[in-house]
Amino acid sequence: MPLRVATDLRLEVPGFDPFPQRDLGWHVYSMSRPLIELVVRQQVQRYANVTLRERCRVRNLIVSPDRETVAGVRCEDGDGRSETLPVDLVVDASGRGSLTQDLLVSIGYPSPEETVIGVDFGYARAIFAIPDDAPADWKGAMTLPNASENSRGALMLPIERQRWMVGFAGRYGEKPPGDFEGFLAFAQQMRTSTVYNAIRRAQPLSNVARYGFAASIWRHFEKLETFPRGLLPFGDAICRFNPVWGQGMSVAAQEAVLLRRVLGSGDGNPLTTLARSFFAEASELIETPWVSAAIPDFAFPRTEGERPADLDRMLNFGNALTRLAADDPAVHKLTVEVRHLLKPRSALRDPDLVGRVEDIMAEM
Repeated sequence: MPLRVATDLRLEVPGFDPFPQRDLGWHVYSMSRPLIELVVRQQVQRYANVTLRERCRVRNLIVSPDRETVAGVRCEDGDGRSETLPVDLVVDASGRGSLTQDLLVSIGYPSPEETVIGVDFGYARAIFAIPDDAPADWKGAMTLPNASENSRGALMLPIERQRWMVGFAGRYGEKPPGDFEGFLAFAQQMRTSTVYNAIRRAQPLSNVARYGFAASIWRHFEKLETFPRGLLPFGDAICRFNPVWGQGMSVAAQEAVLLRRVLGSGDGNPLTTLARSFFAEASELIETPWVSAAIPDFAFPRTEGERPADLDRMLNFGNALTRLAADDPAVHKLTVEVRHLLKPRSALRDPDLVGRVEDIMAEM
């Protein structure tokens, strides 16, 4: 379902319930995870040189005798039969799996440094039919918590077949329960009643599903001096984001574009320098979404990890920027473009913009 950015979503931020709804000039599409995966799968199947192996899992990577190149993968099908396939390049998109990490340990290569932010985050979601009397002035809603008071947040989005996907989230001792009665009770405890009022009489179409997420992890492969040829970790295998900020799939898509560009540049065999070139540019690509997530995560006192020395100023800057965006449509558009990864975070360091934000900080 198409949504007009900042118009069709009711955004509730502490101090702004709701944040001004403005048409910023573009759309996003809201759909369930199964639908987006089906569409991607169908598009991939159109390529004659791509073969999809169903119910097949890579168990481990095979290296060459000199232990410098990944030369094969050992696969196992749904019946437990093994097969070893020769490879030129393995893209390890196994997410939270440890294929690359296990290989590095087994051949004596150093593991990458990790930046870890412990969030102990939990969320629960359920599907509802959109009722005939649904609000007319918005199609979805997001309620952000006041970090100084609690960690409860909500996100409700329309998906295919006239349904709402409703999720609640919390941290540490405030995680939503997995039963339907508890789900609705959690909704009543939100900072605003917007989502609860929308779903309290809506027809549920699913059970409540719960998920947990312990920590965001960024593995700094770009700092390694040596790395096996023919191997490239990708997506969550490099950087695993707190899902509350909705960045993981977008970053993986950007990395796919980067990989295509790196493979198409240069002379000779691009696999020789692929990892070093990819890791360097991927690191720059990851910086914006990582910082955009890390700073608000650290606003919660129990978040674990090394806090920036100037964290208080960064949090105050963010609050002041939000105030400015509420009053200025151009600044509002810029902040949303950065959040949607259409522009780098450096766009928020424009001297004129910084000066205006600092003026507001001085008044706070």
